[in-house]
Amino acid sequence: MQPADPAQPVDPSLLQAAAIRGVATSYEAAGHRRVDIDPDVVRDVMALLEPDALPPVPRTWGWMLQLYGVRSAASWGVGDFADLAAFTRWAAATGAGAVLVNPLHAVAPVDPMPASPYSPSSRRFVNPLYLRVEDLPEHAAAPPELKARVDALRPPAGAPTDLVDYDAVWRAKRAALELLFIPDLADVEPALRDFATYTALAEAHGVDWRRWPVELRRPGAAAYEAADATRVAFHVWLQRRCAQQLAAANAAAAGMSVGIVHDLAVGIDPGGADAWTLQDVIAQGARVGAPPDAFNQQGQDWGLATWRPDRLAATGYAAYRDLLRGILAHAGGLRVDHVAGLWRLWWIPPGRGAAGGAYVHYDAAAMLGVLVEEARRAGAVVVGEDLGTVEPVVTRSLQERNILGSAVLWFTRDDDGAFVPPERWPANAMASISTHDLPTAAGFLTGEHVRARDAAGVLTRPVAEERKAADADRAALLALLPQDEDPVVAMHRLLARSPCRVLLASPYDVLGEVRQPNLPGTSEQYPNWRIPLPLPLEELTGDPRMHAIAEIFNAAG
Repeated sequence: MQPADPAQPVDPSLLQAAAIRGVATSYEAAGHRRVDIDPDVVRDVMALLEPDALPPVPRTWGWMLQLYGVRSAASWGVGDFADLAAFTRWAAATGAGAVLVNPLHAVAPVDPMPASPYSPSSRRFVNPLYLRVEDLPEHAAAPPELKARVDALRPPAGAPTDLVDYDAVWRAKRAALELLFIPDLADVEPALRDFATYTALAEAHGVDWRRWPVELRRPGAAAYEAADATRVAFHVWLQRRCAQQLAAANAAAAGMSVGIVHDLAVGIDPGGADAWTLQDVIAQGARVGAPPDAFNQQGQDWGLATWRPDRLAATGYAAYRDLLRGILAHAGGLRVDHVAGLWRLWWIPPGRGAAGGAYVHYDAAAMLGVLVEEARRAGAVVVGEDLGTVEPVVTRSLQERNILGSAVLWFTRDDDGAFVPPERWPANAMASISTHDLPTAAGFLTGEHVRARDAAGVLTRPVAEERKAADADRAALLALLPQDEDPVVAMHRLLARSPCRVLLASPYDVLGEVRQPNLPGTSEQYPNWRIPLPLPLEELTGDPRMHAIAEIFNAAG
C-alpha cells in the first residue's frame, strides 16, 4: 500500500480508542493508496458506539440505614417499612437526597430465621419480617376482639441496647399475620406463585429443595399439587402487602433527588427459593467466593449460588431483567454489591475449598446494558460496590455509564498506605466513612475492631501487631483532622470536602456506636446483623448530632 497523502498527525489516544472500539482510522483506496479518515469523522462514528449511559447523578447526600436495627415506639423490635418511611420523611425534611438501605430480600422461612441479608433465599421477593402489622388493611378492618388478639402478640419492648431477636419478632408477627390473613389467589403472576409454592413446600419439607422428594424438586404440576393451597395463598398475601408498604415507603422519598437506594446481594442460597424457581439459569453445584489473597490466604467461600452465563444469555437475560425491574419498582436507586461480579465471579466446584476455584466470565456489556436500561426505565441511580482491587475495565465502564463507584474513608489510601486527601477522591462515587463490614467511626477510634476480632479468634497475626497497626492508622487519620473538633464530626467534614456525587453518613457513626454491624469471617462468635441503633427512631431524629451532620453536608452543596 502506498503511504497516505501528507496530513495532520492523528492523536495517538484517538487511534488507541478507535482500535478498542473496532473503528477504522484509514482505508485502502484504488491504487493501494491509504486514505486517513478525518479525525472528527472517527469521533462521530465512535460516539455511535458509546455505551448507553444513565443521566449524571446530582450532587446530594443522605444516610445509610440498617433497617433491622431501627426501633420505634410502634415497631415490634425490628425496624419495619413504616420506620423506613418515617426516617425517609425526616431525612428529606433535613435536606437529604438519598437513603441507602440494607438488602430487603426474602430469607429462608425457618426458625431460627437467618440474620444475614446478604444470603437470601430470594432476591426477587421481600422479607415479610419488615411488615408493619398495624398498617395492614386487614388490621384496620378487623373486629375489636380480633384486633386485641393481634395486638397482644406484640413482643414487650426490650432495652435499647438489646440485640435484635429475629426469631422472637418473626414468631410474634407470623402469628399475628396468620390471624389477619384472608386467602385470595386471584390473578397471581407466575413468579409469585412459584415463590409462594416453594415457601409452602419449605415449611413442610425443609428449606433446601435439593433434599425434597424428587418429584418436587422443580416447579410444575407435582409441586403445585403437593403444596398446601392455604399456605401458598398466605405467602402470596404477604408479598402483596410487602409491595404495598414498600410503595408507601418509596412515596415518602418524593422530592428527594435520589430517594431510597436498595442493595442487591451478589448471590442466593443454593437451596432457596430463587435457586428452585430459576434453576435452569442458575449454576447448579457452584458456590461463589474469592481467590486467596494477602488478607484471606485460604480464599473465601460465600456459599452462594449465581447465574450460569450461557443459560442467562440464551434466555435473553430475562430472569436478570425481571429481578432488577422488581426491585426498582419501589426504589430510587440500586447498589450492586460486588459489582465486579458482572464481569467475572470466582466459582468453587463441589468438594473443593475456596482456593480450588476458577474465574468464570460473563458478558459484561450485556449485564451492564440490561442494568442501565432497567435503571433508566425506572428513573433510578445505580451504585457499584467496587471496593478493593478491581480490574481497570470495571472502573472505566462504570464511569462511561454514569454508574457511581464507592469511596470509603478507610480504603482511600495511596500505594504507601497513607490516607488520600478527600479532594483527590473520585467524583463518580458514593462516599462514606465506613460500611457494614468495617469499623464504625467510634470503633476505629477506640480500637474496638481489633478487640472484637481478637475475641472472635479471626486475627491473622498477633494481637499486639494488630493494635500497633490500628494505632498507626488512627494517628494517620487524626493528622488529617482539625484538633479542636470532635473527631467524628471532623470525619464527616472531611467527607464533605470530596467531589463525590453522593455523600452518606451512618447513624452508627454519628451516634457513637462502637460495634460494627457485621464482622467478616465470623458466625456465632459475633452478633452479626443484630446490633441495633443506640437510640430509638423518635430520639434519633431529634438528636443534635444527627442534625449537625445534616448541616455540614447541606453546606457542602
